[in-house]
Amino acid sequence: MMNFGREKTCVLALDQGTTSSRAILFDSRGGPLAVAQEEFPQHVRTGAVGSDVDLGIVEHDPEDIWRTQLGCAVRVLERSGIAPAEVAAIGITNQRETTILWEKRTGRPVAPAIVWQSRVSAPICGRLKAAGLEPEISRRTGLVLDPYFSATKIMHLLETVHGLRSRCEAGEVLFGTVDSFLIWRLTGGRVHATDPTNASRTLLYDIDRGTWSDDLCRMFGVPPAILPEVRPSSGPFGETDAALFGASIPIAGCAGDQQAGGFAHGCLAPGDAKNTYGTGAFLLFCTGDRRVASGSGLLTTLGCGLPGGSAPFMLEGAVFVAGAIVGWLRDGLGIIERSADVEQLARSVPDSGGLVLVPALTGLGSPHWDPFARGLIIGISRATHRGHVARAALDSIALSVADVVSAMERDSGLPLRRLRVDGGAAANDLLLQIQADVLGIPIERPEVLETTALGAALLAGMAVGFYADAGAVSEARRVARVFEPSIDAAARERLLGRWHNAVERSKGWATG
Repeated sequence: MMNFGREKTCVLALDQGTTSSRAILFDSRGGPLAVAQEEFPQHVRTGAVGSDVDLGIVEHDPEDIWRTQLGCAVRVLERSGIAPAEVAAIGITNQRETTILWEKRTGRPVAPAIVWQSRVSAPICGRLKAAGLEPEISRRTGLVLDPYFSATKIMHLLETVHGLRSRCEAGEVLFGTVDSFLIWRLTGGRVHATDPTNASRTLLYDIDRGTWSDDLCRMFGVPPAILPEVRPSSGPFGETDAALFGASIPIAGCAGDQQAGGFAHGCLAPGDAKNTYGTGAFLLFCTGDRRVASGSGLLTTLGCGLPGGSAPFMLEGAVFVAGAIVGWLRDGLGIIERSADVEQLARSVPDSGGLVLVPALTGLGSPHWDPFARGLIIGISRATHRGHVARAALDSIALSVADVVSAMERDSGLPLRRLRVDGGAAANDLLLQIQADVLGIPIERPEVLETTALGAALLAGMAVGFYADAGAVSEARRVARVFEPSIDAAARERLLGRWHNAVERSKGWATG
């Protein structure tokens, strides 16, 4: 273990998200020192060439991802007055499943990044299901066959970009989730790597064996030559090109955003659970070294392991639209000016007035897995106004999470006794109170909400000895507030019953 003495004062976390890039400096106690953030464009369209089916296509320009993430890293150092030589390490956490292919020689992307939310490969999933491949794919990966994951996005690019397959087979093009793309760019093209938490979201990684699977590559027609090396989440990923920051900084941590958040919460023992309210909502439930096969539409995935240890198994529920529904109220409907305004508007009414909003803007994730479901607002009356819409939007986030929790309890055989939360929308007191009400359990909000970045910092800091162990940031894990349930079981069942009725009505809408 290295001893940096006084010259190393912090760890830099790069948090590359779906709608923005951020950089946060964390001190030796896990406290944030400085933050820089920048949003970047989302490219959303419907339909597909030769089709009138709404596929919900969502793309990013990889250069926007790189430009904003590098810019945030540079600005956070400038604002803090901390020299690059004082940074002990960089940790990276990222939107998962988003798929980027780039030229090995130049680093230039060969196509737009296909975002995890995109449904563009739904027809490919249909073909593979019809061929009877889903059971074997799920057995090896712990995932379902859904356009959410990377492999079918790669297939879509190979089928639609002229000459791409031959270039991939010749070793001229590389694939990566966002972490791999950033590591490649940060190291000046010297390192093509990822970690198990991101690899396990591609449909190409055997989570029992801990390796890329040649059999899965054949099933999806993906050339193995394009895949990155898989390295431990906490450990060396190379050093940054000295020209980027004025000094080389070791990259020593990497994890998908949800697993990084779980690590920061200390979700390392069976029964530990956390939920992140970001663009989507993602609940992780640790099962330790026991792989639990879900019969309820959940995913089995890998979490972050301690340095030198194995990655624990996790059950995960993925809600595709959570905080994004608030963004839609702002940008799509224009009923609020800022996302933060939704709480005040929702508090203007005692409840939703019978209104139910199903936020299936890009299909339904866990536990339904319907890429053709679409958003629905039902229960409108002459008395309905924008306050009811805002309240129904917050209800929809909490009720979507409640469906995941119910499935998780069935699969694990364990009751969830408390839920730790984080993410931008977790700052909304009303949302967390609604969540406590529909789950009937306490909701714990920590003092540091941005635990995905904290998890990346912790993974990197532990790898280089800046943090002695996971307990070194216990102060940053302190609970700021606990939300207790305030409604009875009968009221809870009424809310859930009306919700489930609406969800069923939203399914299969975009099939033709």
